[in-house]
Amino acid sequence: MSQTVRMRPEGSDRPLSEAYDTALLDLDGVVYAGGEAIAYAVESLGTARAGGMHLAYVTNNALRTPDTVAAHLTELGIPAEESDVITSAQAVARLISEQVPAGARVLVIGGDGLRVALRERGLVPVESAEDEPVAVVQGYGGPELPWGRFAEACYAIARGVPWFASNADLTIPSARGIAPGNGAAVEVVRIATGAEPQVAGKPLPPMHRETILRTGAARPLVVGDRLDTDIEGAFNGEVDSLLVLTGVTDGEQLLAASPKHRPTYVDADLRGLLTGQPEVVAVGEGFRCGGWTATVGDVGVPPLERSREWGRLELEGEGEALDGLRALCAAAWTAAGDGTCELDGGKALARLGL
Repeated sequence: MSQTVRMRPEGSDRPLSEAYDTALLDLDGVVYAGGEAIAYAVESLGTARAGGMHLAYVTNNALRTPDTVAAHLTELGIPAEESDVITSAQAVARLISEQVPAGARVLVIGGDGLRVALRERGLVPVESAEDEPVAVVQGYGGPELPWGRFAEACYAIARGVPWFASNADLTIPSARGIAPGNGAAVEVVRIATGAEPQVAGKPLPPMHRETILRTGAARPLVVGDRLDTDIEGAFNGEVDSLLVLTGVTDGEQLLAASPKHRPTYVDADLRGLLTGQPEVVAVGEGFRCGGWTATVGDVGVPPLERSREWGRLELEGEGEALDGLRALCAAAWTAAGDGTCELDGGKALARLGL
């Protein structure tokens, strides 16, 4: 794999918006939350765009069409065109089109995003297993999707029709909290049929391929807030990634990340696109970033004999909390190797206010 195996130790001496030609941005938790722009997102993205960086918005949500997403972004003060938005509906439609004849009928269990994407690929959306579909595609259809739609999928799959899913996210954020996502609906059909779908969305390769085909990016940077979709997707695509701490991932989850979930860079929010990234330097048994030095406790002690407390931090002069987190990541990931760090870094993170 590329440099996404662990944080790039040398950082970046150039602003990321100059070091990479295209930002592949997740939406919820990165650009907006609950439909409203996240702090600094509008200004940061505007500056990055003005400096020549191409901005693309990559979402696993197959319900909304690209033009709807672009209109929402524009209303928030982030000008976007339909072509700037890449959805899992588009990725799964391409996947289906490569396996069925042009003009084939596809049973849709989901919303308008899927129907528009299928028509773009020359396929015909249908609503019933009796319409002789050659494939079934399932995507998030909103909270009002009738239960009978799952039965329709089951009828077709039982007849041997291949099954596709836009994505397998078990949950989605909503204004009232965490709600069931498309992955939960996929599980309903899986349990009823015993079948397995072909899945297109993040973190799987079909979604990354779709973004590259549509953007033409030569030096893409994935920007996300989730380790298991955004960062793992970058790892699978062998490209660099920036994790922003405006969404679901917290410090403890980041320190415990396995190799495929370790971002190249970490920053507080989208202002990180406009700056370089500091160097993380190995010093003795620890790592230094800015004024902070992080050392993993109990180095060399067999795992079963270790205390669960680790993550000693020392500050020389002044230091930014994010630099302390970067040093802790380097220490934790180096100690964990190809596994995950199972020790407790809570006190170290509390010292950083994270």
